[in-house]
Amino acid sequence: MTKFTLAAAMTLLAAPAFADGHASGDAAAGEEAFGRQCVSCHIVADADGNVLAGRNARTGPNLYDIAARGIGMHPDFNYGDSIVEVGETEMLWTEENFVGYVQDPTGWLRETLDNRRARGKMAYQVRSEEDAINIYAYLATFAAE
Repeated sequence: MTKFTLAAAMTLLAAPAFADGHASGDAAAGEEAFGRQCVSCHIVADADGNVLAGRNARTGPNLYDIAARGIGMHPDFNYGDSIVEVGETEMLWTEENFVGYVQDPTGWLRETLDNRRARGKMAYQVRSEEDAINIYAYLATFAAE
């Protein structure tokens, strides 16, 4: 019984350590939501330039390997000043950060930076939190090896 109690306690204590990079949504539903809401501006293309998802859109940054990537850190993309400022804090794209950002880019940046003048360049907002969580889960399937 003691071993079981110890194992259960270790599992509960370790859970927060894995929560940041974990994608809790439905990747299949996220693929559908990505196709409806994100493809006009974003692609998912690997390091060799192979488009894995989306069309050949270039308005927003490539979302390949976004899960746990530094915010505002995709090379060869001209980010807005506010998101670059967040990236300078070494904050990562976790599910929580991604969902907050895509639902209200400017609001999330203002809250994160504690600066009411912060502005996001992304005009689109994912209305449904469930869609945002599922999109993150879908994008998390495209991770660099």
